[in-house]
Amino acid sequence: PHIQGMEPPRFPGRIKFLKIGYSKRKAGEATSPSGRPFIGRKGIGKLALLSCANKIAIITKTSSSSYVGGIIDNNELDRAITDDLTPDEYPLEILDESRFADYVAGHDHGTIIFFENIKDGIRNSLDNLKKTIALYFRFSLIDDSFNIYVEDELVDISCLNDLIANTEFLWKLNDIDDPYIKRLEEVFDETNEVSQLSLDARVKGFIASVKKPSQLNIIGTGEQVKVDLFVNGRLRERDILRHIPTARLAESYLYGQIHFDVLDDGEDRFTSSRESVIANDPLFEQLLKIVQEDIMRVILVDWDKWRRKHNKDGDPEDSSITLKERKSGELFNAVADEYKSPVAEDGTTHKVDQWVQDLGEDARFSFTSYAECYVGENLLRQYIEDQSVALTDPANREVTEWRGRETTSKADGNINIDIRKIDNDLSYLDMATLSKVVDHTGGTNSLPNDAKQYKPLRDALMHTALLSDEAKRKLTTVFDNIKARIKALL
Repeated sequence: PHIQGMEPPRFPGRIKFLKIGYSKRKAGEATSPSGRPFIGRKGIGKLALLSCANKIAIITKTSSSSYVGGIIDNNELDRAITDDLTPDEYPLEILDESRFADYVAGHDHGTIIFFENIKDGIRNSLDNLKKTIALYFRFSLIDDSFNIYVEDELVDISCLNDLIANTEFLWKLNDIDDPYIKRLEEVFDETNEVSQLSLDARVKGFIASVKKPSQLNIIGTGEQVKVDLFVNGRLRERDILRHIPTARLAESYLYGQIHFDVLDDGEDRFTSSRESVIANDPLFEQLLKIVQEDIMRVILVDWDKWRRKHNKDGDPEDSSITLKERKSGELFNAVADEYKSPVAEDGTTHKVDQWVQDLGEDARFSFTSYAECYVGENLLRQYIEDQSVALTDPANREVTEWRGRETTSKADGNINIDIRKIDNDLSYLDMATLSKVVDHTGGTNSLPNDAKQYKPLRDALMHTALLSDEAKRKLTTVFDNIKARIKALL
């Protein structure tokens, strides 16, 4: 290829540029002059640029040299392939440096790539392009001497601010010096959780979760951020969890980067597309086993526990709590969300949010207990009506008392509508009185006796009081007895 500004015979790199299959590694070059490991293998990386635009102009220089470069024209390259030309017969288009006029001022060293006739999907999503580069071409974040600019804007950690703001939990895989992890920990507060996992030393990186799955979307690209595999800093496998799917809810919230550099050894373990690992590779299988048994097993448990701790819905398939407790928590979360205040401009939250948070554990117990009482008492009423059981005199007196109280309360509140769906005497009686109607045996081993112990706990619950730990234990024990007796009766 002819490179502008230099005669081809005096430019040793001419036989390497755009030569498919050329490998620096096979030529004995393991690192760049600055010591960075080469990440390519097949010599096809520069052709990937043509998926973004029809024509690519490239110039590059060191601090002590002038620019060299050329233009790759997709149409001309297609014609060369069709005509079966050799590399010497396909010259790069002569470079017009004027197209770089707006970008070379103050440019001391480095490479500038100019995309001409850029494709619509790229043109319409430059902000997302910066995010994608920050996510997947990580050298721009971890190496201060390696900077990438898009339209003169530096690609740095700020390109990921929205993802950082939406991240809820973090699992660090071994000890890794990563600017993204540091930034997450800087902005985390008491609503976030962080765990350090000690694993096989060959595995490093992080996995994080967002508050909502939709926050993983890279707007304008149709893609989502996933848990990806990196080898020597290069993205090698998108969405590594697809190899070990658990079909658990937490998976749809997760993203991250797993670094496993030992895959870059003497063997070629990657597919021809360079975007995935060859199936059944033994070293890759070792990694998948670590991810499944040592990483995901912990994350699935932590995620559900932390979500419930912060009054969020967790994993419905996690069996660490009962289904009733989980559904009760979800109901509380739905109600509590209506009382949360917006976050202030300085990032602080209102103290009412903490009040709501503090109610969580008690509410989950009380919601369940109320539901059990509601079902139990109404089933007793149905049973009494179905069996035509007559009310006792004490029961009738209680009905008269509560009817009178309700009439007075309605008059005070100027309420004239019917309050009770079924306005019969049974709807005015609680567990203590209903139990005496259906069970006249008396004695310690009877429904009325259990209901007698239950009454003060039940009344406190119905008045939305927070119960003591002792009261919760007593309420649970007594109602288990009542529930068993009601089921036997029915």
